[in-house]
Amino acid sequence: MMKTVIRVALACILLVGVAFADKHGKHSGDSEGSKGGSFRSGVIGSIPGLTIGGVPSGGAAWVVRGGKASLTPSGELELEVKGLLISGGPANGTTGPVTQIAASLVCGGSGGMVVATTAAVNLSPEGDAEIEAKITPPATCFGTIILVRVAGTNGTLLPTPLAPTVPFIAVTGFHPQTGGHDDDDGDK
Repeated sequence: MMKTVIRVALACILLVGVAFADKHGKHSGDSEGSKGGSFRSGVIGSIPGLTIGGVPSGGAAWVVRGGKASLTPSGELELEVKGLLISGGPANGTTGPVTQIAASLVCGGSGGMVVATTAAVNLSPEGDAEIEAKITPPATCFGTIILVRVAGTNGTLLPTPLAPTVPFIAVTGFHPQTGGHDDDDGDK
């Protein structure tokens, strides 16, 4: 019973984060030539037991020290994570076997579907990575979510396109204590 209550509460927090990101990212920071506005959001770590866009979260909890994601209507996706690490268990404070990540665009909210995925990039042992990619988003993408997914383990890339069973370890949203965004302020 308690596990169900916790999962429902965390799912609600995630959905509030999606709504917040959608509301505040819709017209802020429109890129040059943009017709509909850009999506911008912080990035937070995942918890086990969630499914978003048909993709399950990983089997361990993850935290993000700082992260941000943006997507323009023309498909320019930028994602940065700092300190994306496992939280708890024997691999606490590490990336475990994860050595590469990719970003997947989900349209339709948590019950939607993955419509595009970037190529893999390296995840440093400190949990830092940057993705700058051009994807092809659909004409309309409501309930926009960007998943940070495992794309390689122990230096070996997973086959592409990523199978729906390949988990996500972070997601766009915010955390009430940290805001889920990059607090570094030294990079822009």
